[in-house]
Amino acid sequence: MPQIEMTELTAVEAADAIARGLAKAEDYTTACLERIAAVDGEVRAFAHLDPDHALAQARALDRHKAEGGRLGPLHGVPVGIKDIFDTADYPTECGSPQLAGRRPKHDAAVVRKLREAGAVIIGKTVSTEFAYFHPGPTRNPRDLSRTPGGSSSGSAAAVAAGMVPLSIGSQTNGSMIRPAAFCGVFGIKPSHGLVSRAGALPLSAKLDHIGAYARSIEDIALVLDVIVGQDPADPDSRPYAAPSFGAAAVAESPMPPSFAFIRTPMWDKADAEARDGLEELAKELGAREMDMPAGFEAAWGALRAIMAADMAHNLGQYADSGQSSKQFADLIAEGRAVKATDYLAAMRDARRYADGMTEIFEQYADAIITPSARGVAPLGIEATGDPVFCSFWTLTGLPSLNLPILADDEGLPIGVQLVGAYGRDEKLLRTARALLDGLSSN
Repeated sequence: MPQIEMTELTAVEAADAIARGLAKAEDYTTACLERIAAVDGEVRAFAHLDPDHALAQARALDRHKAEGGRLGPLHGVPVGIKDIFDTADYPTECGSPQLAGRRPKHDAAVVRKLREAGAVIIGKTVSTEFAYFHPGPTRNPRDLSRTPGGSSSGSAAAVAAGMVPLSIGSQTNGSMIRPAAFCGVFGIKPSHGLVSRAGALPLSAKLDHIGAYARSIEDIALVLDVIVGQDPADPDSRPYAAPSFGAAAVAESPMPPSFAFIRTPMWDKADAEARDGLEELAKELGAREMDMPAGFEAAWGALRAIMAADMAHNLGQYADSGQSSKQFADLIAEGRAVKATDYLAAMRDARRYADGMTEIFEQYADAIITPSARGVAPLGIEATGDPVFCSFWTLTGLPSLNLPILADDEGLPIGVQLVGAYGRDEKLLRTARALLDGLSSN
């Protein structure tokens, strides 16, 4: 199989080809490394990359297969890892010079699961400073003059540029879905607690989610089948008794899915092209237009209070050093000023907001359609864009998925966010598949 074609394979296709002996893990890793060498000088998605080490992993996987060893579902598939996840074989610096050269002794839980499934951990992708707003060097491969979003900037850009088929990121506000929208790839933020955060930089126990990027729904399902699961090392993780995500991603819905179109109280912040595109899509899908319950506009302030206070508690020492960005230092100061009563009220209200969405899924819709971001990726790399259309779904812990199905007049991606019921992530994938199939048949 020519290397020029291998980077165009989805993860599902590549894993199948390797398992069937049509390609080797070394071939696929080599193709990805050559693609990285060709384009990452401009995109700058990787913070740490060791081609020799990546190839050594791939060769070991090929030997394992040749000796008759059992193959995992990601056997030979390269995966990029956001540089806030501990890796025993790469530095983990969390986008900050304060942690330069930090070498963890153990893998984060999600990295360990990927290795056990046969993945090649090809390198560490760029994160913003401590996964907050101060950007790294990554550029958007769709337009190098634009931001890729953040904080999972390198992870989204690496997949969008064809450097890897899969990558891992995280979201505490809008850090998975916004980069997926800006870079034009599929991105999943699973339900809160489905993926262990052990070994990842802790920002907020209430808000932190682990997710993945890919170029197809089937690839999203493939990686979820590997990384989802309860972990005693993460007290917020919980059991998930579900059918295969892979099966859900290709299964036909028992009946045509129903959708709710929710603009959210932030609708006026969306760009005109994003508003027009979402409204046209909602009409085409026959989505029921709905408003959030009264008072839910306070949710954005609740997320801010929780995030600032939790990050001040978990990461305040890095601001105290005097070596952090002004953005980060200002957030820590804001978090230290949050009153305990306000924090507890925000945590209480977060549960109320999540409960308030239950009726929509039980009575009206299989999934909610809403923007992923305000519009296309903004010009410049000095900022990472506004997470305003992600905040509510992070606060409530509901699963959300970016679908790269809209574009502006110049072809730049406009993300569509599909939100599902809590703990029904496999249904969200099945609904997304039905939506995509319906659009392709029209």
